[in-house]
Amino acid sequence: QVQLVESGGGSVQSGGSLRLSCTASGTKSANSCLGWFRQVPGKSREGVAAIDVLGQATYADSVKGRFFISLDNAKNTLYLQMNGLKPEDTAMYYCAFKYGSWFPLRPNEYNHWGQGTQVTVSS
Repeated sequence: QVQLVESGGGSVQSGGSLRLSCTASGTKSANSCLGWFRQVPGKSREGVAAIDVLGQATYADSVKGRFFISLDNAKNTLYLQMNGLKPEDTAMYYCAFKYGSWFPLRPNEYNHWGQGTQVTVSS
């Protein structure tokens, strides 16, 4: 059974940094992907970053060069280091898991989700 638990959200001023964590269980697979997504009220959920079992990372254009995804296999923990935060990064951030590595930033490809953690960036 896949379980995902996010932590690390909070409030920060523009230009600041936060690191999100996602503790995963039941996600060991030879071909799979873990990703970070975000959603604001009234808008669709969007992919932020994803990483597959080979360590290949994919980023949304809006966060390239500012956000960095990593996976600690020993701790079964996924991270999202967010630097240079902007007010438009304000959202609920979700960790998600799927089998296979195709279309890593498409939310509809994922069927296992965490409960989310709120990130608020003030100007």
